[in-house]
Amino acid sequence: MNRFNSGLPMSSAPVVRPRAHALMDLFGRQDGVVIGVVHLLPLPGSPEHDGGPVSAIYERAVRDAEAYAEGGVDGLIVENHGDIPFLKPDRIGPETAACMAVATERVVRAAGLPTGINVLANAAEVALAVAVAGGAGFVRVNQWANAYVANEGIIEGPAAVALRYRKALAATSIRIFADSHVKHGAHAITADRSVAELTRDLEWSGADVVIATGQRTGDAANKAEIAEIRGATSLPVLTGSGATIANIGNILRHASGAIVASSLKRDGVWWNEVEVDRVRALMAEAAKYR
Repeated sequence: MNRFNSGLPMSSAPVVRPRAHALMDLFGRQDGVVIGVVHLLPLPGSPEHDGGPVSAIYERAVRDAEAYAEGGVDGLIVENHGDIPFLKPDRIGPETAACMAVATERVVRAAGLPTGINVLANAAEVALAVAVAGGAGFVRVNQWANAYVANEGIIEGPAAVALRYRKALAATSIRIFADSHVKHGAHAITADRSVAELTRDLEWSGADVVIATGQRTGDAANKAEIAEIRGATSLPVLTGSGATIANIGNILRHASGAIVASSLKRDGVWWNEVEVDRVRALMAEAAKYR
């Protein structure tokens, strides 16, 4: 059993039937998992797309994936982070899904690592379709249950519809990684409920892994919030932002792993390319706690 997630407090009853440990199934380990994010360049149709060939987008994605793999990470997430500002899920076009599926297939083939999908903003069904087409094993959904006010407006949790869509695709092996108290937004809608309660809602709604985040991209998760999330669920807990060489050890003391990107890019800037030496250095530090 995971040394961090040994179950709910004695006074709390389980909210769902026990399920297989997603990190063990995907990565072969229950803790110390490090997942690198492949930030795709702006895709066709997005404001910053330069009009060039999509092959350049795929080539950059493969280079970043190979750098992560060479540096020793456990897995990857392919994300359309270059598509700022993001659309609500029902406005995302088929061109985004198509390009992400091709990019994912090439990343999976090149890096040979367990790979996930995050389609921004909060497009769970699109992410599942991309995962099936591209050969990915999990999806990240920032608001899986309940609702919050994001940059894109009011974002509602898609769990009920997305799980039925996953079933229709015969893709129940694709795991759900869901953020608790998601970044880049306001939580006034659920302000009368604690982070622990919101976390239990994720488990109730079929998530397999819970993600603790900071307030924005590159912002580290608060240790107290990680502890509150971890104490509220029997699921593995990862951090979703802010991991660096300096703090990865502290993160792995308190969580089952980390999703990392910005600090492993040239100059620590998320839109730059991944630098393998930065990845190696972070993984060398992480190895002390794995």
